[in-house]
Order: sequence, then C-alpha cells, then structure tokens
Amino acid sequence: MADLRAAPDASAASATLADRPPSGTEPTGTRRRRPGGLGHRSPLRPWLLLAPGLVVLGVLLLWPLVRVVLLSLQDYGLRQIASGESNWVGLQNYVDILGDSYLWTTVLPNTVLFALACVVLTVVLGTAVALFLNTLGGFWRGVGATAIMVAWAVPAITGTYVWVWIFDPLNGLVASVLEGVGAIEPGTVNWFTERLSFYAIATLNVVHHGFPFVAITVLAGLMTIPHELHEAAKVDGASAWRRFWAITAPILRPVFAVVTILSTIWDFKVFTQIYLMPGGNGGNKDVFNLGVWSYIESFAQGKYGMGSAIAVLLTLILLGITLVYMRTLFKEEEL
Repeated sequence: MADLRAAPDASAASATLADRPPSGTEPTGTRRRRPGGLGHRSPLRPWLLLAPGLVVLGVLLLWPLVRVVLLSLQDYGLRQIASGESNWVGLQNYVDILGDSYLWTTVLPNTVLFALACVVLTVVLGTAVALFLNTLGGFWRGVGATAIMVAWAVPAITGTYVWVWIFDPLNGLVASVLEGVGAIEPGTVNWFTERLSFYAIATLNVVHHGFPFVAITVLAGLMTIPHELHEAAKVDGASAWRRFWAITAPILRPVFAVVTILSTIWDFKVFTQIYLMPGGNGGNKDVFNLGVWSYIESFAQGKYGMGSAIAVLLTLILLGITLVYMRTLFKEEEL
C-alpha cells in the first residue's frame, strides 16, 4: 500500500521536472539581451563595413577633385609651385574661359560634335554587328565575338599609332593606294592638318575601339528575346526591318539607353586618340578638345589654374551626363 501511495507523488515530480527548461536556458519571453547590443542590428554596422572602401575612394578620387577645384580658383603657375604660395583670384579663370571665343568656336564644337558622331556610329555599328552575330550558330558566334573583342583589348595608344600609320601622308596605306590609282601626288595631302579630316580619322579610331562593347552588350540582350515573337511576325509577313523596330528595339530599349549614355561619357573625355595624332599635342590649336586643352594649358603653358578650371568644366559636363545615366538606370523597368 505504501508503494501505491508513493507512485502518484513520483509521477507529479517527474512532470514537474519535465516542465522545467533545460539547465542554462530561459523562457523565450524572459530572455535577456546580451550585453554590448549584440542582440540587435546596429545601424553603424553597414558603414563600418563600407569604411575601408570609402576611405580609399576619398583618398584616390575626392581629394584630387577638391585639389583641382582649389587650383581653379588661383592664378597658379611655376612661380607658385616653387614658392608654395597661393594667389587666389576667385572665379576669374572661369570668366576668362567662358569669355574666350576660342572655347565656343573651336574647343566646345570639337568636343560635342566629335562625341556625338562617335556615339551614333558606335551604337549603329555595334548593333549591326550584334544582329549579324545573333544569326550565326553557337560556334561561329563565339569565334566572331572573340575576334571583335580583340579590337577592344588593343590599348588606345597602339590603336592610335596604327591609324596614324594608315593615314601617313608619305608612307601610309591610304596614301599608297590613292597614289597607285593616280588620285593624288605623293606627299601632297596631309589629312592631319585640316580640322575636319583630323577628326574623321579620330572618329574612325574611337569607333573601331568602342563598337565591340556595344556589340557584345546588345548581343546579350538579343539572346534573351524569345524566337517565337520573330516567328509570329514572319508568319504575319513582317520584314526584317519591321521586326527590328516593332519587336527588337522596344525590348532592348534599356540596353540601348545604357550603351548610349556610357559611350557618351567615354567619348566626351577622349584624350589619347587626339593627343597622340600629329598636331594634337599642341601643334594645331584648331583640333583641341576640352581634355587636350586642359592638358596643354597646365603642362605645356604652365597655367595650372587655367587648366584646372577647364578640367572642372569638363567634369561638370560629365557629371550631368552621369546623372542622366543614373536616372535611366533607376527607370529601366519603365522604359
């Protein structure tokens, strides 16, 4: 009888022990927050992770930009470099630049029209090449894409010297061909002295170097378009031109927007292709763009304040284009 009376007490004790939480734990409702705030996400944690990269960007980009802006507000030349003194002139450099007819009649038209021509030809040629590659099989498409990427991999310096040799007035390929057919006399035509022909050669150079990026980007977009759309359009009797404007162009409008704005940014600040051509390094003032003009004023003339002001103007133009680019990216789904 004693054993039977003890059984309920033992069962109750077992139930009580089973209901207790394991040793070292607490109920969920009464869990204490760990010291130091580790139990919640700190708002400073993302900034701490970004801090190394932001410091590097600040040192490499922000400080030089601030330095250029400060120099643009000074009459800074070789004397100031030697003495370490500052000769502040405020916005006088900008007044001189904006009041100079050379900016409006030569430099700015060279920069804007050259960039516009390069962008249009680069996008058109790159799109045409992408459409051609899209019609090929997988193997030949890879071969063609690899071949055109060679033009993009060639450094701008090397490509510029190749085009300078092609149009060399004495021993160039074009001069030799035209001489062979009796079109010109040897050494009588120099394409680098005239403003229009100079920029025509520079445009060929820039377009040749830039169209592979557009071609590969547009090709990637073309490969995402379902074949059924074009097949249905063919059944309806639509021509290739009609299918491009009715199907391909609307679908790839975000791609075209991105490659166009990126090409505009790159072509506005072209320097190497202009400076390395004969006359572009200071011998022919009629072919300067904003980048070359800033370099010549700074390092050839020793007017670092004036050159910095020109660089700031170019930066403001590129900043405006960049803002358009960022706005386009944010509205990509709406295009």
